[in-house]
Amino acid sequence: MSLRDIEIKNEYRNLHGNIVKNFFNPLLSEAVIYKRSVGFFSSSALIEFSKGICRFSQNGGIIQLVTSPKLSDEDIQAMKVGYEKRSEIVENALLRELHSSISDFEESRLNLLANLIASNQLDIKIAFTDSGMYHEKLGIIEDKNGDFVAFSGSLNESANAFKNNYEAIDVYCSWHDAEKRALGKYSAFENIWNGNDKTLKLFDFPKIKDEIMSRYRKSAPKFDMDEKEVLYVIPEPKNIEAHDSCKTQNVPTMPDWLNLHDYQKEAIDKWAGQNYRGIFDMATGTGKTLTGLSALARLFSDKFPSKLFAIIVCPYQHLVEQWVEDIEKFNIQPIIGYSTSEQKDWKTRLKKAISDMKLRPKEKRFSCLVTTNATFKSKFVQEHINDIADDILLLIDEAHNAGAGNFKKYLDSSFKYRLALSATLDRHNDEDGTAFLHSYFENVCIHYDLERAIDEKKLTRYKYFPVVVYLTEDELDEYKQISREMSQHLRKNKFGKMILDSYGEMLAIKRSRIIAGAQNKLDALREQIKPYKNQNNLLVYCGATTVIPEKDKDEFLYDFDKSEVGERQITAVTKILGNEMEMTVSKFTSEEDIETRKIITQKFREEKIQAIVAIKCLDEGVNIPSIKTAFILASTTNPKEYIQRRGRVLRKFEGKDYAEIYDFVTLPRELESVQDCTKEELQGDLGLVKNELRRIREFSHISMNAMDSLSLMDEIQTVYQISDKDLFENNSQEEEISE
Repeated sequence: MSLRDIEIKNEYRNLHGNIVKNFFNPLLSEAVIYKRSVGFFSSSALIEFSKGICRFSQNGGIIQLVTSPKLSDEDIQAMKVGYEKRSEIVENALLRELHSSISDFEESRLNLLANLIASNQLDIKIAFTDSGMYHEKLGIIEDKNGDFVAFSGSLNESANAFKNNYEAIDVYCSWHDAEKRALGKYSAFENIWNGNDKTLKLFDFPKIKDEIMSRYRKSAPKFDMDEKEVLYVIPEPKNIEAHDSCKTQNVPTMPDWLNLHDYQKEAIDKWAGQNYRGIFDMATGTGKTLTGLSALARLFSDKFPSKLFAIIVCPYQHLVEQWVEDIEKFNIQPIIGYSTSEQKDWKTRLKKAISDMKLRPKEKRFSCLVTTNATFKSKFVQEHINDIADDILLLIDEAHNAGAGNFKKYLDSSFKYRLALSATLDRHNDEDGTAFLHSYFENVCIHYDLERAIDEKKLTRYKYFPVVVYLTEDELDEYKQISREMSQHLRKNKFGKMILDSYGEMLAIKRSRIIAGAQNKLDALREQIKPYKNQNNLLVYCGATTVIPEKDKDEFLYDFDKSEVGERQITAVTKILGNEMEMTVSKFTSEEDIETRKIITQKFREEKIQAIVAIKCLDEGVNIPSIKTAFILASTTNPKEYIQRRGRVLRKFEGKDYAEIYDFVTLPRELESVQDCTKEELQGDLGLVKNELRRIREFSHISMNAMDSLSLMDEIQTVYQISDKDLFENNSQEEEISE
């Protein structure tokens, strides 16, 4: 059988039939060569490109793929400034777009492509122009007899293109080619591939192909994927005819690769049964974002043809960008609203979206704004939210932040549908804020904690090693002085609980920095990290504290009022690792922009950087799953926060059987000297000691080596005469505010 034996139409429109099933599968199954040019290069584009090629590749077919890098404004500007760096900039842009697979479906698709590259069946070249991007959509399918079919049109290699968009291709057969249209397209591709089209710059990046093989090649490829459907079906809306007419628009649609777990489906069902209000309390790494977006798709489907405006709120700009990547997979083109958004006209887009939903009720049934906490609370956004005449879904990520006093006032009855996502919803030492969140978002739809995530292999196992350090005399004196001042700034809240006033909270932060920056931690780090000097995938988590050398000694003291003359702890740690130990290390803080963070993360994954030295990155939702060993110099007294930090270290990654956590535990004084303390001194120690003990117990009890920490806990509790009951009594005067 050959291409001539197949009934081939002159054009295909994918909403009038499955274009993979009706065009790609039958033609490629009889072909030996597939030449294709597509739009942007990314792992998601590669996944979509793989559809239809299973039988073709099984038969030994050869694929030539031309694609284009996704360049940011910063990339383009850098290329203008330094032409000689062009290849490096393009290569970094390509590497940025290779993301980890998030489902078995994606993993199988990428594994297939990696195997095709390894067997020399797939070659990839990168093209771009001096004036703009290469964005042609052209394909050639050729059989063993030399007959070929050429096609072109709007169809791109994306999930939306294949499934949701109203895309079309025109088809030309070489054996019916009186006007030489098929031959012309064949020649055009050949000129591009061979570098003869002078309007294009063509690059072959072996490193990219090596990276695809290294990252995605897992096993022998599966060749039955084109016949399988991996899909969680959202119930069809009642008005199915009306819904079909809107498929070409910006509407939430479940990706065909997404196969939700039972716990995710149950959470969505419960949320829907609670009038689309509720809380997803899910540990880091258990699919919180995809569950939230699937809930959004379910709501739109259930309520169709009613209109819906979705507002998704995240605490940080880089989290917004992470959300955008997933939002777009659901056939949603969001308005991306924050101060430095690449959508420079996002305010205009927001105004137009609100206006269109009023004036074009049949065509415009859905809009989505994704924004930061700060921008959500801005006067501009709040005024325009008030102009929305339709039902609104408010989805807040890291929703514990919404319980703060200045945030709560923006959560009112204007949001008919509500969804809170958080691994840490209950607010530490803030019963009022916690009660508000539970009242506003209503019932918890799912509680999926860290222990369950590890048991069900959603997160990796870990070993826990507490490293005890002690305050110096100067640090202890300062700690006690601040504690005495704090005791003068306690008041009762409406629940009758003693809490710190605003000045007391400032003192607590200052005190917590003494613990975070205890100078003995630097020597302890030198000792603990020494066995890892030649290893990779290391994280050192620092405190936001400052150190200054004492004039007459080679030791560090801490100064909180003159940080401009000091050296931050992160700088001291970076010098220890980079200068003293000659390790490759990079800082990862708020000073690095989003693009720089992506590059650091990529190099860390590639093991070009051994260690990341960070501040706060584990609190901000940064996803670096390749972290294998974490040295936590600065912890927090907030249980929810350190549980969340731990979860980020436990994300699954290829070759990561378990993680290691070194937790630097700070005690007021050496245990041998406690017996000589006065009753007043012992009482002053208890707050800190109990906080550290609680964290040791929380970290150790589900670790692989839980027994190793028991003797340390027993020794500390015995020396300070702390019973288990005393340890977990709720005594707010002993609680510290997290740093």
